[in-house]
Formats: sequence, C-alpha cells, structure tokens
Amino acid sequence: MTTPPALLIAGHGTRDDAGAAAFRDFVAELARRNPELPVAGGFIELSPPPLGEAVTELVERGVKRFAAVPLMLVSAGHAKGDIPAALTREKERHPGISYSYGRPLGPHPSILKVLERRLDEALGGTVRTPEDRADVTVLLVGRGSTDPDANSEVFKAARLLWEGRGYAGVETAFVSLAAPDVPSGLDRCVALGARRIVVLPYFLFTGILPDRVRQQTDGWASAHPDVEVLSADVIGPEEELVELVMERYREAVGGDLRMNCDTCVYRVALPGFEDKVGLPQQPHFHPDDDGHHHGHDHGHGHHGSHAHSH
Repeated sequence: MTTPPALLIAGHGTRDDAGAAAFRDFVAELARRNPELPVAGGFIELSPPPLGEAVTELVERGVKRFAAVPLMLVSAGHAKGDIPAALTREKERHPGISYSYGRPLGPHPSILKVLERRLDEALGGTVRTPEDRADVTVLLVGRGSTDPDANSEVFKAARLLWEGRGYAGVETAFVSLAAPDVPSGLDRCVALGARRIVVLPYFLFTGILPDRVRQQTDGWASAHPDVEVLSADVIGPEEELVELVMERYREAVGGDLRMNCDTCVYRVALPGFEDKVGLPQQPHFHPDDDGHHHGHDHGHGHHGSHAHSH
C-alpha cells in the first residue's frame, strides 16, 4: 500500500506566544486524529518552528511526498509568494522530495458557520432568528494587506456572512496596511444607522493583531458611550477548522488546485499595481506584527514557481 503524502501546515507566525502555541497545538491535534498520516507544521516568520524545520522533520521520518496547506484565511503575499518560495528552497535542500500546494481556507461555509457562532456568543446567545438580528451590525476585521485581491477576499467573506442571516449589515475593516481601519469602520457603521455593533475578528487564532483589534474597539467604544459595541472572539481550533484543513489536504493531493488568478496583481494589471505584473517570485524578510506598518513590498510575485491550474 502506498503511503499517503504527508500533511505540512504552513502558518503565518506571530510574536504572541499564546497564538504560536495555539498553532502548534492545532498541528498536534491534526496528527492525533490522522495517525496514518505524517503531519508537521511550521511558520513563515516570527515563531518557532520555521517551516524548513517542519520539512526536515518529515524528511527524517522518510517522507518523500507531501501536501502543504496554508493555515491562512486569505491568499496574500505569504500564501502566494513566501510559502511556494520556501517550499522550492526545501526541494533544493532535500533532493527527491515532491509537494503539492493547497489553497487558503476562507471564505468557506465552515468558517462562516464558526463566525456566526462567535457572533451569537458575543450577543449572549439571545439573538437567534433573523428578526432578533435585524438591529445588529457586524464589523468584520481582517488582517489587511498591500494585495488588493487579499483585501477583497475579506469583503467577500463579509458579504457571505451577511447573506441570509438577517443582520442589519456586515461592514469590513482592517487592522493594518489597508483602509478602513477599525475606528473608521465603526464610524461607518454608525453613519449607516447602527446602534448595536459586534466587532468580529477575521483571524484563526489569538495574537498581537487580534488583541489590537480589541484594544482599538474598546478605545472607540469608550468615546462613543451611546453606541453598544461588543467584541467577538477569534475563530479558534474548532471542529470545522480541523475538517476544512483536511478538505484542503485532499484537494491538494488530488490536484484540485483553484486560485484567484482573475484578480491577481501578478497576472492582471490592476489600477495602481501595474508594476507588479509578471514579477518573479522572491521570498522576503517580513518583520511585522510588532505594531509598525512595514514599508516593504508584500509578496514579490507568485507565478514563477507556484502551482496554478490553468
């Protein structure tokens, strides 16, 4: 019997110890649930273990083939450029290995289901029907990117979360690198008539950026005592997330790779981003999550060695 390809989980990385621990615990849970499958996980930056170390661990266990799944909600510079570049580097370092590459997680119905649960929890479990939700405005807050395609994915998630659930509206904001920021997003909700707002972080695990979302929300709320503002929790290592990662693994193994090439700055000349078309892929040092807006270019092209199905 042929051994199935190993599962390699690629994480963003964070300077938050609890967030990094949550990722490592999640990888350990995937391994526990799939004893027939070699499983390892690593980070692109900021947190141990690095992705290369996870690949080495798999190779030392005799793995030759693996499927890499980015544990990320949107396809920004990391998923498009850094991870494929890191995997190409590992292929050179470990001759004879081969890999397939999965796609980011969201906005999948499973993720939307967890987001809906987080909203209900924030509202105290009292808001269940569309009628109950008619006075609730949601502000979905994403990480933010210099990649317009990645930012548009957060808006797509917001629209899908709004559809059919009865909320007054689902608005969108970002915690870094993209507008509107959290206070501006809250201002927009109020301008649209909101009097009860739930701020919902579009993040998988706890970390410095989700903490910043809550701090900015609290700061805005204290200056606007006439508006009810609630903060929801991050998605977390829910059952739906475990199942979705395995779905992305099966897609990668089966070769069912579909990505957003129609709105990708490296393929299409989007306004203001024309210089990115056709750029070669290069991994880059990425020092963020420390509160400073970084000025480097986010993801130098991904179509050089990225597995696209066209």
